[in-house]
Amino acid sequence: MSPDLDKLRIPRPEAGRPPAASSRTRIIIIFLGLILLGLAGLYLWGPLQAAPEVTSTVAARLYPAQAYTVLNASGYVVAQRKAAVSSKSTGRLVYLGVEEGSRVKKGQVLASLENEDLIASRDQAIAQVKQAEADLGAAQAEVVDARLQYQRYKTLVAQDLVPKQDFDTAVARDAKAQAGVAAAQARIRVAQAGLANTQAALEYTYIRGPFDGVVTTKYAEVGEVVAPFGAAANARAAVVTMADLNSLMVEVDVAESNLDKVRLGQPGEISLDAIPDRRFAGEVHMIVPTADRTKATVLTKVKFLDTDGRILPEMSAKVAFLSQPLDPEARQSRLIIPKRALITRDARTYSFLVTGNRVKLVPVTPGLTMNDLVEVKSGLKEGDRVVLNPPASLKDGSRVKVKES
Repeated sequence: MSPDLDKLRIPRPEAGRPPAASSRTRIIIIFLGLILLGLAGLYLWGPLQAAPEVTSTVAARLYPAQAYTVLNASGYVVAQRKAAVSSKSTGRLVYLGVEEGSRVKKGQVLASLENEDLIASRDQAIAQVKQAEADLGAAQAEVVDARLQYQRYKTLVAQDLVPKQDFDTAVARDAKAQAGVAAAQARIRVAQAGLANTQAALEYTYIRGPFDGVVTTKYAEVGEVVAPFGAAANARAAVVTMADLNSLMVEVDVAESNLDKVRLGQPGEISLDAIPDRRFAGEVHMIVPTADRTKATVLTKVKFLDTDGRILPEMSAKVAFLSQPLDPEARQSRLIIPKRALITRDARTYSFLVTGNRVKLVPVTPGLTMNDLVEVKSGLKEGDRVVLNPPASLKDGSRVKVKES
């Protein structure tokens, strides 16, 4: 082969060594990728680093009374008018017409003791009264006859037609007849007094309701012996206990250090664990003028201004002592946010709603103002987060760093 042909041979790259052009291409691609990643990071994280930090709070449902509450206390519903109803006489219980929860009227017979002997004594006393009344009738008839004889003899003796002795007898008979009437009247009063005594003894065997109320406890059963104060061995003292539900109040213990926050007639709001769907208006009825040295508290009684048939004695209750009275509508829960979460633009009220790491400007309709809080009638819902004291530079759609209040 000639030397000229050897010069025309194409040189081949060494095995395992890439071409120089291919290496440069890879370097360029990697460099461009790093630039793109940097731009993406700058786009995604750069604005967030520059976003303003704001404080947020939650729109929550609140009872207006909570905004006017100066003191909270816990206690129990207590009937101010209650009684352990018992018998004045001793006897065996033969009738019991009530049980726990029975509503009774004043004077209603709740129970009775055996009383057959007293019923017989009463009937005898009634007969004695009737007998005394009959004796009075006979005595009055005798008075009429004696008076006629006296008038007749008076005329005759004046004419000397009868002896003076007969006239004296007629006078004595008339006086005796009148005395007989007085005696008959006295016997009637005695018989009536005996009847009243027997009727009273009979009435003691009937156990009646002392006032309108509800039976809270039943102690005795038919067949058991009932005695005043349980004086007899194995005898029951009280048959039932009653409470007047119209006298229910909440009794709470107020610490001595907080006593200056409570006054007579102060409005309050009562909430019961057993009736969570309703709150009741109340008023301080009494601050008992003595302290409990063991607890350093003063008993305070709060009466119900409105009531409910579901309220029962001994229910647990909470009382919020208020700085001012509330309208009935103010005892309904409301959606509340702080005033600092509101801004005014173009004569309209707005709030910045936090959605992720951005804010949205939403119009709201404010309602009742309660100190530093305001009701939101529309524009927000419970659980929404809004910005407190939004800066003037904040706009709809702005990115923010959020911290909770």
